[in-house]
Amino acid sequence: MSGKTILVVDDEPLARRRLVRMLEPYGWIDRVEVAANIEDAWAILRDGKIHILLLDIQMPGGTGFDLLDRLRNQPPAVVFVTAYNDHALQAFRQNALDYLTKPVDERLFNTAMIKARDASNNTALADRVRELEAALAALRGQGSGDGRRLGQEDGIWVKTRAGHNRVPVSDILKVSAERDYVLIHARQGCYLHAEGIGEFEGRLPFPQFLRIHRSTIIRVDAVTHIRSGKTGSLHLALGDGEEVRVGRKYARETRAIIQHGAPAHLL
Repeated sequence: MSGKTILVVDDEPLARRRLVRMLEPYGWIDRVEVAANIEDAWAILRDGKIHILLLDIQMPGGTGFDLLDRLRNQPPAVVFVTAYNDHALQAFRQNALDYLTKPVDERLFNTAMIKARDASNNTALADRVRELEAALAALRGQGSGDGRRLGQEDGIWVKTRAGHNRVPVSDILKVSAERDYVLIHARQGCYLHAEGIGEFEGRLPFPQFLRIHRSTIIRVDAVTHIRSGKTGSLHLALGDGEEVRVGRKYARETRAIIQHGAPAHLL
């Protein structure tokens, strides 16, 4: 088996150095390249044969997803390395084989590197990574293709432990923000989806879906109860029994949209 060339892409110097040190014991690695941003990484990928890519997600000037968008024939095996370690991303990581969180656990790193080495030896690697790119496009909300708003008959492709599930727009009850991700609350369960809430809001049909808080979108016809608080705040109960508070800046629009289907005295 020929030696491998690794490319480490991370904007943090300490993170790059630590990953390079962690690669030193692997005798099957011939060379390690490093890059601090997407453009430098792309230049290395274009000019040389990279077998394995250790790729950060959030970087100035572009994300790891942006770099993957440029990959074409014979892409490397990809191991994502991210600084996010909150509970939402941990759930996301459990649904993927090649995701690591910082600080990187040596045991998990070793497992990921073995998988990446084996994948780089696979003659079907190009097909495998093309599937990964398609999955990433779905995770980033690019599945609609033309950027149009989705209709009730459309669906959102989300990553799950078993692969990818299509969540019909008609089944979505609520969407809540989880940093750079959204948590989709649907009739059949909850799904973490790699898209910001603002971008996601722009793809949902209006006025069927309504932003009621900086971190919350609701399905209007899922509202089953309306309650006004003592300070004039507005609270909505959804079909799953959860009550959500309407943000002050969203209250006027929320009242205007919902009042068409609710008794006026409740608003």
